[in-house]
Amino acid sequence: MPKVKTSVASRKRRLRTLKNARGYFGNKSRLFRYAKDAVQRAGKYAYRDRRVRRREFRRLWITRINAACRAAGCKYSSFMAGLKKLNVELDRKQLSELAIHDEAAFSALVKKVIDSLAK
Repeated sequence: MPKVKTSVASRKRRLRTLKNARGYFGNKSRLFRYAKDAVQRAGKYAYRDRRVRRREFRRLWITRINAACRAAGCKYSSFMAGLKKLNVELDRKQLSELAIHDEAAFSALVKKVIDSLAK
């Protein structure tokens, strides 16, 4: 049985890793030995931070909604409870955008929620 030659595959793998390491500082962008570790670590951080980004955006939206609610005379928690009671199916991202770009509509929504909670 003939010997399997892996030079083409190895070279392709190394070039792919070096391509992913472009822009890294020092030897990490030039030498496979160091680029391999740097690319692997970067991949771990990227995977983790794709999930962290979702958490951070949700926190941002909640903060914006809370600020807009308090300006309209309501707390965030009671506002969200009122929305649930009214069966309003706007998510936090949409509510945040509404609070930023259309304050009048958001204030009207808050007023409707306050009225429903008073009943």
